[in-house]
Amino acid sequence: MPGAIYAEGLVKTFGDVRALDGVDIDVPEGTVLGLLGPNGAGKTTTVRVLTTLMRPDKGRAEVAGLDVLKYPNEVRRSIGLSGQFAAVDDYLTGRENLQMVGQLYQLSARDAKRRADELLERFNLAEAADRTAKTYSGGMRRRLDLAAALIISPPVMFMDEPTTGLDPMNRQALWEVIEELVASGATLLLTTQYLEEADRLADTIAVVDHGKVIARGTSDELKSQSGGDVVEVVVHDRARLAEAEEVLRRLGAGETTRVEHTRKLGVPAPGGARTLAEVIRELDALGIEMDDIGLRRPTLDDVFLSLTGHAAGADGGEDPPPGAAPDGPPDERARTRDQVRKKVSR
Repeated sequence: MPGAIYAEGLVKTFGDVRALDGVDIDVPEGTVLGLLGPNGAGKTTTVRVLTTLMRPDKGRAEVAGLDVLKYPNEVRRSIGLSGQFAAVDDYLTGRENLQMVGQLYQLSARDAKRRADELLERFNLAEAADRTAKTYSGGMRRRLDLAAALIISPPVMFMDEPTTGLDPMNRQALWEVIEELVASGATLLLTTQYLEEADRLADTIAVVDHGKVIARGTSDELKSQSGGDVVEVVVHDRARLAEAEEVLRRLGAGETTRVEHTRKLGVPAPGGARTLAEVIRELDALGIEMDDIGLRRPTLDDVFLSLTGHAAGADGGEDPPPGAAPDGPPDERARTRDQVRKKVSR
């Protein structure tokens, strides 16, 4: 049975650019999928298709059990979306922005106001609630947009690089909000370039590059694919580097690395702590003094490099620019601003 978010064979092209090239996704209910990939890998295009903002050229997708092409309106009522760019109305106050979104979701005026007040407190915006959004800093606008995505406590959430532009304190606060959401049963698809973010929040991770899912699994499973543990040694005496390197070559399980100017040596160590202990004993027996030694476990940075050949922030393809969604629905928030201002000011 498909999960709360499901996609099969999604294809989307823009001219000669194949933004999606057969993307498959399955996110079980109550879990977080981290969609990880470099700039332009296809992450945002995937989100736009799943949230009905863009029609795929091929493939099918379901969200909350609903076909996104057959039942787009019902899908929109079941999801929350926070895009890469804060979709707030500059001419409304923070409170009015949230009340407007609540009323677009057909909350009563009273419920919309109550929910807006709750979210303003939750995102540390209460003191600025009655200022127009155009006076907000970039980080404040980002938090307001995230609050708007949560106005109805949706069962399925899409967050496209949600912490971009947030300082470390507010990023940490958002992570806690996300963890609370998932603990309450929500399902989340999260795109990010912050590897620490995916490591902390995602139950499973799908690595996307050039419009394809090239790897998937838990964080630990993906890390194990990048070569496993490495014993690293910093030798005190440069003249004894060659001796120490021979020890690592003999006790390790692969090619050694050597950085001359830092006197650092490394070797793959599938035996983990056991190999580390053997290296320490051998170097000590030979009287080779060490400034540092340790077991380095692979990170998601290593996963990126091993799978894609480039770092997370490097360009990997082309997503369309923010306005390139001609087949998506109009911006209802901007269109109904004047009507909502009248309602919320009563």
